[in-house]
Amino acid sequence: MSEELPTGPTESPPAPRAAPREVWKKGGRLLSVLLALNVLLLACTLISGGAFNKVAVYDTDVFALLTTMMLLAVLWILFYLLRTVRCPDTDAVPYRDGHAGPIWLRGGLVLFGICTLIMDVFKIGYYSSSFECQSAIKILYPLTQAVFVIVQTYFLCISAKDCVHTHLDLTRCGLMFTLTTNLAIWMAAVADESVHQAHSLSSSHGNTSLQLHAPLSTVQRAGSPVGEDCSCDTAVCQIFQQGYYYLCPFNIEYSLFASTTLYVMWKNVGRLLASSTRGHSHTPSLLSHFRETFFAGPILGLMLFVVGLAVFIIYEVQASGERGRTQQALVIYYIFNIVCLGLMTLVSLSGSVIYRFDRRAMDHHKNPTRSLDMALLVGAALGQYAISYYSIVAAVAGTPRELLAGLSLAHALLVIAQHTFQNVFIIESLHRTPPGAEPHGTPPKEPCHGLTFASLDTLHTLPACPPTPRLVGPSPAGPQGAVSITLAPRGHWRCRCLKDISLFLLLCNIILWIMPAFGARPHFSNAVEVDFYGYSLWAAIVNICLPFGVFYRMHAVSSLLEVYMLS
Repeated sequence: MSEELPTGPTESPPAPRAAPREVWKKGGRLLSVLLALNVLLLACTLISGGAFNKVAVYDTDVFALLTTMMLLAVLWILFYLLRTVRCPDTDAVPYRDGHAGPIWLRGGLVLFGICTLIMDVFKIGYYSSSFECQSAIKILYPLTQAVFVIVQTYFLCISAKDCVHTHLDLTRCGLMFTLTTNLAIWMAAVADESVHQAHSLSSSHGNTSLQLHAPLSTVQRAGSPVGEDCSCDTAVCQIFQQGYYYLCPFNIEYSLFASTTLYVMWKNVGRLLASSTRGHSHTPSLLSHFRETFFAGPILGLMLFVVGLAVFIIYEVQASGERGRTQQALVIYYIFNIVCLGLMTLVSLSGSVIYRFDRRAMDHHKNPTRSLDMALLVGAALGQYAISYYSIVAAVAGTPRELLAGLSLAHALLVIAQHTFQNVFIIESLHRTPPGAEPHGTPPKEPCHGLTFASLDTLHTLPACPPTPRLVGPSPAGPQGAVSITLAPRGHWRCRCLKDISLFLLLCNIILWIMPAFGARPHFSNAVEVDFYGYSLWAAIVNICLPFGVFYRMHAVSSLLEVYMLS
C-alpha cells in the first residue's frame, strides 16, 4: 500500500512565540474565585431578600446592583477586546483551544441573545407604559442589559478559544466577574419567574401562607418607595407583560450558556498548548452528516416532538379549567412523558451497548470544555433527581392506588433512569475519538482517503468505522493487477446508529425543555405531592430544583449535537 505524496515545497505557519510559564497559577485562580464568591453572595442576598414582603429590600435595589455589575463587565470586555483584537501583535493570545467555543454553542448564544434583546424591548415597553409611577432605574436596567448582551455575545463569539498570556490575574478576575454577573442575572430571572408562578398558583389554591410578593417585573409589592399605584390595565401594557414572561426562559438559558463559555476561557488563561489548534477542520457539514443516518431516529424524534407540542397545548388549555378537565390533562401529560422517557432510556442503553463493540480509542487528554460539560450534566441532573425522589416518597407513602399517584410514581422512576443512562451515553461519547482521528499523544495511522492499494486484501486493515471503498480502475502493475481505490466518506453501520440515537435524544430533549420552560407545572396541578408535603414546602422544592432540570435539557441538546457531529 502506497500513498501519493504532494509535490513542491510546503511552508508551515510560524509557531507562536513561547509564553513564559506562570509561577503560581493556583494563586491567581484563587484570587479571582474569591472575588466572584463575594460579589455573587452579595447579589444572592439582595435577590433573595427582595423576594419576600417582610424584607426591606426593594426591587430598585436589585436593579441598581445588576445594572452596575453589567456596566463594569462591559467596560472590562471593551478593555479586553482593545488589548487582544485591536493589537494582535502583542502576543497576548499565543494559543487557541480548538475544543472551546464550538459552533453550536456560539449559535445558541446568538439565538438566545436575540431573544433576550426582544425581551428587553418588551420590558422597556412595559415600564414606559407606566413611566409616571416607575423608578428611572427600571428603564435603565433593560437598556443596560441590551448593551451588555450585544457586547458580550460579540466578545464570546470571537474570543471563546483564547488562551490569554498577558495580565493573567486581571484577566482571570475580569472573566470571573463577568461570569458572576451572568449568574446574578440568571438568579434574578429564576426568582422572578418562580415567584410569579408561586404567586399565581397560591392565589388559585387560596393559600396565603407564602409571603412572596408578585414578580419584580410585573407588580409592585407593598412598601416599595415608588409604584404603589402602578397598574397594568391597558391592552398594550398586558401584551408587553405577557411577552416578557414567555421570553424569560431564553434569558435564563443565555446567562447559563455565557457562564459556561466564560468558565472555559477562565480555565484557559495561562494555558500552554503544543500548538495553536484550529479544531476539527476536517469535520463535514451537517447535511453530509445527516445523509449518513438511517433516518429512523430523526423521524421518530420528530413524531414525538409534534405529539409533545400537541400535548403541551392541551395541558395549557385544560389545566386551568375545571377539576375533571385538569385531571384529564394531567393523565395525557404523564402518559406522553412516560412513553417519551421510556423510549429515551432504551435508546440510551442501546447506544451504550453499541459502544461495547466500538474499537475506537478513549481520549483521556486534558480538555476543560469536556470536563465542564460532564460536570454540568451530572450537576444539573441533581435537580430532577431531587424532585423525583420527593415524588416517589409522596406517591408510595400517600395513595399509590390512585391513577395520578401511579402515573406520578412511574414518571419519577423513569426520570431517574433516563437521566442516568443518557448521561452515561453522552459522557462516553464525548470521550470517544472521532472516526479517522486519533487521541492526543498517539501517532496518526495511515490516512484512508486517496490511497492506492496493491491488492484488495488491504481492505481488511481499515479502522472500526471504515469508509466504503469505490473502484476507480485497474492498474497493470503487479501479477494480479493492482486496484486504485478512492474512499468515499460513508460511515459504518455503528456510526449511523449512533447518529440516529443522538438525533432522537436531541429532539426529545428539546420538547422536554419546552414544556417546563414555558409554564407546564404538573407538580402543582397534581395534588399527590401538594397534599403530602403541603403547598409551601412543595413550592420551595420545585422552584429551587426545576430550573436546574430545565437547564439540563438545553445543555443535553448542545452535548448531543456534539456527539452527533463526532460520531
